[in-house]
Amino acid sequence: MKDLPGVLLTATIWSYWLGVGLLILRTRRQTHRFAGLVPEGRREQLMWIVWLPLVALWIVLPYLALVRGHGIVAATPDFTRGNGYAMLRWVAAIVALACLLLTSLCWARMGRHWRMDVPLKGELPLFTDGPFRYVRHPIYSLSMLLMICSAVVVPTVPVLGIAIVHLVLMQLKARHEEQHLLRAHGEAYRTYVARTGRFFPRFG
Repeated sequence: MKDLPGVLLTATIWSYWLGVGLLILRTRRQTHRFAGLVPEGRREQLMWIVWLPLVALWIVLPYLALVRGHGIVAATPDFTRGNGYAMLRWVAAIVALACLLLTSLCWARMGRHWRMDVPLKGELPLFTDGPFRYVRHPIYSLSMLLMICSAVVVPTVPVLGIAIVHLVLMQLKARHEEQHLLRAHGEAYRTYVARTGRFFPRFG
């Protein structure tokens, strides 16, 4: 198994979702809730129908491509076989690892308030420091970048497909979360939105 960028990416993806699982267990122990593993709201329940198989494919497909699966799972375009693209795959694998490390900082900042959905009761705290000082949704930003890196390292049709769906879901989820935060925090959130980008830092 000589595909080291593929190995690094697969290990990163597995570590990412293992981290999510550990966060769910920790939150369950601290709050006696499952941190939104099963969404409370109807809109997010519908998104979850798409999200769960997407995550499963994200975990499995890079590994299948890594062990030289057959057919469409591992088939890559001709342009990916040159030395230039080989270097790009290395860059993407390293960026993916950086996404995991930066995401862990976001998880640590949120602590026991971390959850996977928007609660119907209570309110989400408004984080405006640490990584949240620069973008409103750093975890979503890093997740999207990690998915893009996955598609670069494993440029197969199935991975490109789930990448597109993932990017759309992150957009929908971020907008839904922002509606909740605006209702919960009012003017404080409007001020935060005015100075902070959704997924990218706002300069000037």
